Amino acid sequence: MRIIVPYPSGSSYDTVSRVIGEALNESLRQPFIVDNRIGASGTIGVNLLAQADTDGHTIGVFGNNQLILPAVSAKPPYDLARDLAPLGIVALIDSVIVINPSLPAKNLRELIALFKASPGKYRYGSGGIASSSHLMSAMFASMTGVELLHVPYRGGSLGIVALMGNEVQMQVTTLVNAKPLINSGKLRGMAVASHQRTPFMPEMPTAAEAGLPGYEFMQWFSMFAPAKTPATLLTQISSEIRKTVEQAKVRSRFAGIGAHPHYRRPAELAALIKSETTAFRKVARESGIELR
Repeated sequence: MRIIVPYPSGSSYDTVSRVIGEALNESLRQPFIVDNRIGASGTIGVNLLAQADTDGHTIGVFGNNQLILPAVSAKPPYDLARDLAPLGIVALIDSVIVINPSLPAKNLRELIALFKASPGKYRYGSGGIASSSHLMSAMFASMTGVELLHVPYRGGSLGIVALMGNEVQMQVTTLVNAKPLINSGKLRGMAVASHQRTPFMPEMPTAAEAGLPGYEFMQWFSMFAPAKTPATLLTQISSEIRKTVEQAKVRSRFAGIGAHPHYRRPAELAALIKSETTAFRKVARESGIELR
């Protein structure tokens, strides 16, 4: 079986896919291959799954990243609710604001003051145009009134490499990507974009505690099949995914990388897709992100 991932190896999507894929491999006694199909802000991966055979042998891992592009595009390249069949959410991951440690700012208030003092001097990286890191960084700039330059990369992990090399000075990324680099001193964590502190790095303040109330974004990761996959197959695969997420070994592995194991049924995922698409359109308008 094949799991399509729209981002490169080492990304949070890739990491989540491999944890789930290895567990499904054991439970179903069938090999799972992670197929990284990167580019076009995730569009290549989504379209590939939408056109795949409906025999249950090809599934994909996507998330709220894939809701942003349709929300900001005048002509959306795909419709997640129409083109894919939801199998359920498998994990949640906190988002964090990280910076290159060469910057003198030691906390979020100092960072905002630094950016305000030099409009247009500093750059932020993202996992691509209309990615969650783009949206959240643009939202950060809008909420704080700072002027930053956007540098998109072909995946969040590539943006992190650029951040460590000081090509860019800030990025909003997942805790999965950031935690080991913060712990090693290669990046400096400013705040977690959540209403409460993350248990994986409890010493890091929330954005509200750090001086930016209302700045919140939790990434979710979900599994999909092609839209016309038979209902009986969808039910079987979804059931296996739920059992996998509930395994103690999988929950432990997720915790080890900084992810919250979290299963939601296909119907709940479908409702979430609808509500978050509406919310992203609002954030995009307020942040000035629009693709024509």
